[in-house]
Amino acid sequence: MTKNIVMYKRILFLLCFLPFQLLMAQNKLTDFPQGYTPEEVGSRLAYRFMEKYRISDRKGIGYADTFNWSGALKYAAITKDERLVKLLQNKFDSLFTTKKNILPKKTHVDWNMFGSLCLELYKITKDKRYLDLGISYADTQWELPENAKAKEKEWDAKGYSWQTRLWIDDMYMITIVQTQAYKVTGDRKYIDRAAKEMVLYLDELQRPNGLFYHAPDVPFYWGRGNGWMAAGMAELLQCLPEDSKYRPRILKGYRKMMKSLKKYQTSDGLWNQLIDQPDCWAETSGSAMFTFAFITGVKQGWLKAKEYGPAARKAWVALVPYINEKNDVREVCVGTNKKNSKQYYYDRPRHTGDYHGQAPYLWCTVALPVSYTHLTLPTILRAIMSFIKIIWD
Repeated sequence: MTKNIVMYKRILFLLCFLPFQLLMAQNKLTDFPQGYTPEEVGSRLAYRFMEKYRISDRKGIGYADTFNWSGALKYAAITKDERLVKLLQNKFDSLFTTKKNILPKKTHVDWNMFGSLCLELYKITKDKRYLDLGISYADTQWELPENAKAKEKEWDAKGYSWQTRLWIDDMYMITIVQTQAYKVTGDRKYIDRAAKEMVLYLDELQRPNGLFYHAPDVPFYWGRGNGWMAAGMAELLQCLPEDSKYRPRILKGYRKMMKSLKKYQTSDGLWNQLIDQPDCWAETSGSAMFTFAFITGVKQGWLKAKEYGPAARKAWVALVPYINEKNDVREVCVGTNKKNSKQYYYDRPRHTGDYHGQAPYLWCTVALPVSYTHLTLPTILRAIMSFIKIIWD
C-alpha cells in the first residue's frame, strides 16, 4: 500500500513537472546561434541538392540519392517552402516519362527503399501516381520472386522480407519504406512486418554494450552502419502503435544503444568511424544519424531530456562547421561493404559532399525545429507514459 502511494505521488509530480521539462529540452534544441539554426542549415543543404543532383542514365538512382531527396522534401514541407517542394517534385516527374527506364529495380533492399521517396511526395502532394509507385516498392519487399535463392525462400517462410541479409544497413532501408507505407495507408501489415524484422536484427546483431557489428561475421562497430540502426529505430518507434507486441523489445534495444552512444561521444561532440576506437577519425554521416536519434528520443520522451538534450545539442553544434562554403559536408565515409578487417574501416576514403553525409544533416534539421507550442497531445502523453514506466520499473 505504502509503495503504491509513493508511486502515485511520483506520477503526480511528473504530470506537473513534465511540461516544464519538455520546454527546457526544447530550448536546448532550438536556441542556436546564427548559422547553426536548423532553418539556415536545412536551406543550405536542400538547395545544394537541387543545384547539384542530376538523374543519371548511367548510374541510375542510388539509395543515397533517395534519402537525400526525401530529406530535402521533408525540410521543404516543414518550413512550408512551396517553391522548393515544386522544384523537387519537378525533378522527380521525368521518372514517369522520359526517364522511366531508370527507376530502381525492385530486387534489392537498397533499391526498394526508393519507394519511401515516392510516398513522401504523395504525403505532400496527394498525387496518386506517387502512391501507386511507392506502394509497389513496399509490397515487393515481401513478395518472393520466382527466381528466389534458397536463403531468400527461407526468410520468406519465416515471415521476414526475402531481402533480409542481417546487415545493420538494412534496418533503415527496410524500415523507412514500410513505415512510409503505413503512414499513407494505415494498413498495420506494413508497420508490423517492419517491427518484426527489427526485432530479428536486434536479437541477431546487438551486442551486450548496445552497439552493433556491421554483420555477424564482421565484429566491428562501424559508425554509419550503427547510424542506420539508430535512425531506423527512431523512425519506426515514432509510428509503431503502442499496442504492438514488438514495441517493448525495440524500445529497450533503442535505449540500450543510446546509452552506449552517449558514452562513446567524443569530447568534440562527434563519434568516430569505429565508434569504440579513440584513435580513429571523426566521421560526420554516422554522427549526424546518432544526433537525429538523440533529438527524436528527447522529443518523444523515450530519453531523459536532462541527459540527452545537452548531448544532442553538443553534437549538432559540432556537426555544422563541417559544412564547407559550397554547402557540402566534409569527412564522410564512402559507401562501405562489409569486410572482416579492422584496418579496412580505418582506411576508408573520406569524401566531401557525399550524399551519405548530406542526408542525415537534413533529417536533423527536420527533427530540430519544434517549439513547445508545437508539441501535440499524443506526444506529451507518450512522454508521460514513458516516464511513468521508467519509475514503475
